[in-house]
Order: sequence, then C-alpha cells, then structure tokens
Amino acid sequence: MLEIAALLLALLGLVHSVLGERYILVRLFRRELPPLFGGSAFTRNTLRFAWHLTTLLALGISAVLWQLGDAPPAAVIARTLGWCLLACGVLPLLFTGGRHLAWVVLSAAGALCLAWAAR
Repeated sequence: MLEIAALLLALLGLVHSVLGERYILVRLFRRELPPLFGGSAFTRNTLRFAWHLTTLLALGISAVLWQLGDAPPAAVIARTLGWCLLACGVLPLLFTGGRHLAWVVLSAAGALCLAWAAR
C-alpha cells in the first residue's frame, strides 16, 4: 500500500510541474505582475520556484513512503529528507539568484537532517 501511495504522490508531483508550467504559469506570466525587489522578473521567478518546490516536496515524501515499507532506521528517513530539502534549496537560489532567502532555510534544514543522519 505504501509503495502505491508513493507512486501516486510521485506521479502527482510530476504532473503538477508539467501541467502547471504549461497551463498555469505561462498564462499567469502574460499578465502584469507586481514588481518585487526592483522588477517583475523576481516575482515571476519566485512564483516559478514556489510552484516546482511543491513537486520536489511531493517527490521527497514519496521517497519516504516508499522506504517506510521496509521499516528503515530513522537515519535513512532523515537522509532522504535532507537531500530533498537541499534540492528544494537549489530552486530559489537558481531562480532568484539567491535574493529569496528560502534557499538559506531549506539548505540549512537539509544540512541539519544530513548531519543528524551521519552522527
């Protein structure tokens, strides 16, 4: 059951990114967006990374669900979540050039998870 839940969640995440990019974000970006931090490009990039962040989190939860079927030690789950959070931290770093500080929090949380798992 957990493997099916994991597959469903992974599929949902992937479909969320593909369809969202194609049908929602592209149309949204045709409209005038409020300029944040000097321009609408920052707003557009923030919306894009936030949209795809949902997908990465869905994939991370999917990976945890998949692993739970084998009752892994807590360190395995922490490691999985740590890598997921680090990947999530890359999105705002890339899409906003580091101006959106979510990358700091996500990266720090990921690093702490990995450090705890390695202890």
